[in-house]
Amino acid sequence: MSYINGYSKELQQKVLKLIEENNLGKYLKSKYPTCHNITNNKLLYTHAVSLKNELLNNKIPLSKIEYDSKINSVENALGLHTFISRVQGNKLKSKNEIKISTQVKTAPLEFLNLLIIHELAHFKHKEHNKAFYNLCEYMMSNYFQIEFDLRLYLTYLKLFGKLY
Repeated sequence: MSYINGYSKELQQKVLKLIEENNLGKYLKSKYPTCHNITNNKLLYTHAVSLKNELLNNKIPLSKIEYDSKINSVENALGLHTFISRVQGNKLKSKNEIKISTQVKTAPLEFLNLLIIHELAHFKHKEHNKAFYNLCEYMMSNYFQIEFDLRLYLTYLKLFGKLY
């Protein structure tokens, strides 16, 4: 239940009931019946660039995105972003890179998109503040619901293993 500690006791009790009645997996599969097929870094890059171009300013570069097996929810992160600026001659070059946990390689597309959008939002807002979350919600209108469902998915994985 560590993934939903920040939520109300009432909501935690509802989740606990789903778990006890063995219905958490059914709930998740009813909302997210399939997982995505973006299973390698090349497909991930193509997908992320497409999302970035659709949702953000095309001028913000995405240099690299890849799955990383060293990132997991135990470290309270499913995605990481890095931003590096370098002076090259009289120009300032920047590199934005994203790493996504391999835990979402076999997850619904909405969960992968949520992580990509979250990390893309960090390109404009470095801190988790109101402006950051407003941008996340602008890019994905149901951001907070999908984030909660991702937490339920992680809870399921921790308790029972693979869902899809």
